[in-house]
Amino acid sequence: MVGPVSAGPVDTSDVVILGGGAAGLSLAYRLLDTDPDPDTDAATVTVVEPPDGPVRPAERTWCYWDQGDGDSDGDAGFGEAVTATWPLLRVHGPDGSPLTVDPAPFRYRMVRSTAFERLVHTRLERSPGGRLLRATADTVRDVPAGAEVRCTAPGGWTLTLRARHVFDSRPLRALPPARTQLLQHFRGWFVRTGTDRFDPVVADLMDFRVPQPRHGLAFGYVLPLAPDRALVEYTEFSRRPLTTAAYEAALGHYAREVLRLGEFAVESAEQGVIPMTDARFPRRTGPAVFRIGTAGGATRPATGYTFAAVQRHSRAVAAALRDGRATVPAPHGRRALAMDAVLLRALDTGRIDGPAFFTGLFRRTPAPRLLRFLDGATSLREEWGIGLRTPVGPMLRTALEVPFLPRRTHPAPGT
Repeated sequence: MVGPVSAGPVDTSDVVILGGGAAGLSLAYRLLDTDPDPDTDAATVTVVEPPDGPVRPAERTWCYWDQGDGDSDGDAGFGEAVTATWPLLRVHGPDGSPLTVDPAPFRYRMVRSTAFERLVHTRLERSPGGRLLRATADTVRDVPAGAEVRCTAPGGWTLTLRARHVFDSRPLRALPPARTQLLQHFRGWFVRTGTDRFDPVVADLMDFRVPQPRHGLAFGYVLPLAPDRALVEYTEFSRRPLTTAAYEAALGHYAREVLRLGEFAVESAEQGVIPMTDARFPRRTGPAVFRIGTAGGATRPATGYTFAAVQRHSRAVAAALRDGRATVPAPHGRRALAMDAVLLRALDTGRIDGPAFFTGLFRRTPAPRLLRFLDGATSLREEWGIGLRTPVGPMLRTALEVPFLPRRTHPAPGT
C-alpha cells in the first residue's frame, strides 16, 4: 500500500485528486515534483482511486506523440512506462494506397495503464507529501477555504478529506448538451503471428481498407510491438457503439482479409468508447472543485485524442497552483474547439467523406505541422493554409450553419 491515509474522521491535504486514470495520475505526477523549491514546503497530494473490483477499469492503452527522447520520466516521456515508440506513421487511403510519413521531431508512443500506474504510484510513495487512498468518493462539497470529499473505504468505514483544491476526473453520468455528438468506439486485439508480419518502426494510424459504415467512418489501427506481435484495432466514428460480436467480426476480417496475418493468436483484448462532442464541459463545479480529463473537456472533439492534451493540461494546472493562481486554464483553445465543431458537423451530416478527408490531410500537410495542428499548437496562418487543403465548399457551409444549431442532450456513451 502506498502512503496509507489514516482512518480518522478528517484528513487534510493541499490537493485531492479523484480518480486514478490518465488525468488523475498525470496531474499527481506533475504536482509531485521530484526536485521542489527548497524554500517552499512540498504540496501534499492525495489520490483517491477505486478499490479493486468491478468499478476499477481494466488495463488500457494510451498513445501520444511528443518531441522528447522518451528515455527519462520528465516532460519528454515516462521512462519505463513507455511500452513502444515509432518514428514513422502510415495511413492507408480508401483505394489501398499507403502513405508513410516522418513526423520528426515527433515520435509516436504507447503507454499501458498498468505501467503508468506503477510509475506514478512509485512517485507517490517516494514523495513526503504523496498519498494514495483506495476508496470510493461519494460526495464533494464546498467548505470554507476549500472543499470536502466524503469517501467509503473497502472495509465500509468512512473518511472525510479536506483540501484547498479538489480535481475530479471521474466520468460524467451524462454528457452536456451538444450540437453534434459522435463516438469513437473500438476493440483491439494484442496478437502474436506465426511469422514476422509487422514493421516495428511504423505505426498505422488510419487504415481505411475496411468496409465503411452507412454513417460515419471506420479504420484499422496497427501498433507493432515486435515483428510478430502488435496491437490491431478496429475503430469507428459513429453515433452508436457496436456489439462485441460485431467488433470481433470486423477485427477478424481486418486481420485475415486486409492485413493477411496468416495464423495468429489473440493474447488479450481491449475495448472502449470515447465521446467526440462539441459540448461545453464545465471546468469548475465549485470555488475549489475542478474537472479534469475527459470530464473536463480534455478529449479533442474531432479526433478523440486525450492523453497528450491531459499532459499539457496537467503541466499547466501544476504551474498555476505553484504560482498561486486560482484559475485553471482550459485544455483546448477556443479556435481549436471552433474548428472541431465544424469538422464534427461536416462528418455527421456526410458533407465530407471521412476517409478521403483524413487521408488528404496527411497527403497535403507536412506531418510535423499536422501533428501540431491536431494538438492545437499551430498559428492562425498555418491553420488557414491547412483549411484551404480541405473541401472548402462543404466546410464553409458547415461553418456558417454551426453557430445557429441548438444544443441538445444526446444519449450517453454505451447506451
